[in-house]
Amino acid sequence: MRAYQQMFVCFGPRHWWPADTPLEVMVGAVLTQNTAWTNVEKAIENIRAAGALTLEALANISVETLAEWIRPSGYYNLKAKRLKALILFLHDTYGGDLKKMAQTPIPLLRKHLLNVHGIGEETADSILLYALDKPVFVVDAYTRRILSRHRMIEPKATYGEIQRLFMEHLPEDAALFNEYHALIVETGKTFCRKTPRCAGCPLAGLNGANVAPNIPPD
Repeated sequence: MRAYQQMFVCFGPRHWWPADTPLEVMVGAVLTQNTAWTNVEKAIENIRAAGALTLEALANISVETLAEWIRPSGYYNLKAKRLKALILFLHDTYGGDLKKMAQTPIPLLRKHLLNVHGIGEETADSILLYALDKPVFVVDAYTRRILSRHRMIEPKATYGEIQRLFMEHLPEDAALFNEYHALIVETGKTFCRKTPRCAGCPLAGLNGANVAPNIPPD
């Protein structure tokens, strides 16, 4: 919690995830893989401009057309297949009813999401937390880098091990998990880059020093 408080004082609330609907969050969670968010925004705007940012429209559109719309997000042919698989899962399993989906127990729903083509742990957990408001902590590359550099995890820690570190030591609160992960991303983007910029980082004194020790780049 001290790390959270220091980042919050530095950056303030992040208002993440930027989306109007749970479906838009889910679309963004697939498209954001291996690209900057600005590219995802362009892709989502293409879908919106085509009047297709609904579950029914996306279920009926061809993979080829979808790929053209999401071209700005990169790897668009691959992502179109993954997004289509997610949409069909929502349509076939829950009849397109996201409220019904949200009523599914978290462990079972997470298992189902991980069985969808192209949906990994980070994407599944982003959907659970940001789209469905479930208290599931999202782990990404910034999380691993920051915790590793502060010697809070082993270099080869698994996704599950890192996730449990947060979920076993924090209140079970979706709003807290939401804000915490967003603050980690901001800290990673601003300070804990591949070549770190420790001066001014809100976590620089987390281990008791005024400035974090010299850290080699990844």
